[in-house]
Amino acid sequence: MARRILDPVLAGRVMSADDAAALIGHGDSLGISGFTGAGYPKAVPAALARRAEAAHAAGEEFRVQLWSGASTAPEVDGLLAGAHALSKRLPYNSDPTLRGEINSGEVEYVDAHLSHSAQHMWFGFYGSLDVAVVEVTAILPNGLLVPSSSVGNNKTWLDQASKVILEVNSWQPREFEGFHDVYYGTTLPPHRVPLQLTTSMQRIGEPYLRVDPAKVVAVVETDAPDRNSPLKPLDDDSRAMADLLVDFLRHEVAHGRVPAELLPLQSGVGNVANAVMAGLLDAEFERMTAYTEVIQDGLLDLLDAGKLTGVSATSFGLSLEGARRFMENIDSYKGRILLRSEEISNHPEIVRRLGVIAINGMIEADIYGNVNSTHVMGSAIMNGIGGSGDFARNAFLNFFVSPSTAKGGAISSIVPFASHVDHTEHDVQVLVTEQGLADLRGLSPRARATRIIESCAHPDYREQLRDYVARAEAARPTARHTPHLLTEALGWHQRFLDTGHM
Repeated sequence: MARRILDPVLAGRVMSADDAAALIGHGDSLGISGFTGAGYPKAVPAALARRAEAAHAAGEEFRVQLWSGASTAPEVDGLLAGAHALSKRLPYNSDPTLRGEINSGEVEYVDAHLSHSAQHMWFGFYGSLDVAVVEVTAILPNGLLVPSSSVGNNKTWLDQASKVILEVNSWQPREFEGFHDVYYGTTLPPHRVPLQLTTSMQRIGEPYLRVDPAKVVAVVETDAPDRNSPLKPLDDDSRAMADLLVDFLRHEVAHGRVPAELLPLQSGVGNVANAVMAGLLDAEFERMTAYTEVIQDGLLDLLDAGKLTGVSATSFGLSLEGARRFMENIDSYKGRILLRSEEISNHPEIVRRLGVIAINGMIEADIYGNVNSTHVMGSAIMNGIGGSGDFARNAFLNFFVSPSTAKGGAISSIVPFASHVDHTEHDVQVLVTEQGLADLRGLSPRARATRIIESCAHPDYREQLRDYVARAEAARPTARHTPHLLTEALGWHQRFLDTGHM
């Protein structure tokens, strides 16, 4: 580890994870590194969970607020939730144990657009940040920090925290130095200036994180891998949606709305997003770029095939095989992959300037084009809005994708009225299910309803949806712009609650 901690002052602050966790107090707000299972601290959260369990066993209260870039891993959210060590969580989660505590009311959850999370910290909306726990790859002799496999909100946490704990992880490749572009030109209103980023791979920052050494109270040595979850094998529905989406991009190129090399791509995390990348691998498009949040295996495939010239993101989200491939060929990716702070990777101004093509998942959409990407049956949070809103509202072209049914066909993903709305009809351009694709651009609500039902709904539910629209129009002869039978629309979801589906 000596070659990883080269600053003599900070080398003198090396201690165990348990000793570092002892520096975190009950009620503290804690900002940690991590984004989609990459770059999260590996040792201090476990030590903090042990501390909370010991406190609770002694009849003492011990809980902290936890702020991150996005989701972390079971070794962070799962352990801390299992130890009942969390009072509040933001801005995103994906852990089932934590999800249960959020939905039971034990943990307060602030579901925020990822582009908002850092700036709201700067604005003072969240209060003060007591401690930052940030994983890095190395500490240089001058005290600069080589980031690890995600950047997320690390810059903000290091700047804003009263105390800093660094985890130096020797599992992260030392060759990471040079992969990052950390922008330090942040200013607050009314003194903001335009961000001078006009192409996906343009550098506007520096390859290091900065920290005031006086704030660093502990340095912990680790050697542990990222979560690196395996991706599910591509199924028929994912392939069908990917084929529909790629064919639509061909249509846009043919009509002169999109250049032959496309516009910068953004894709959410998951099986469908990876399937779309696989579809692009076999398609005719060349010299593509990506301006996105997370680098999954499919983007590595496109880089390796020479179809993609560069990827700007804030984090990796690779499988075990993908991580192995990246590490074995890491030098070949330098200059073709840039990791930025999420306030830049998700910045609405940049997304709109670059003309990003955004591809994100959803839980359900209603017949008028409103999309729910966060809640099950209107009340229970699943994960969170993440960056989908940052990209959807500002993209040149956006897609929302989902299978047409859930729970083995018992629930339709196309409903009369979305049980929760994250993306309004004004922000949704194209819906895709395995049944078909609905281009909603330039359509009135009633025209959208027809197209969504006929193109995207599962055949088992189309007649019910058609009947709903017909009866809503008949019942509201002077309100046919967006006709609804509100009691019945909400009852559409109640039917499934009554049968035990949740």
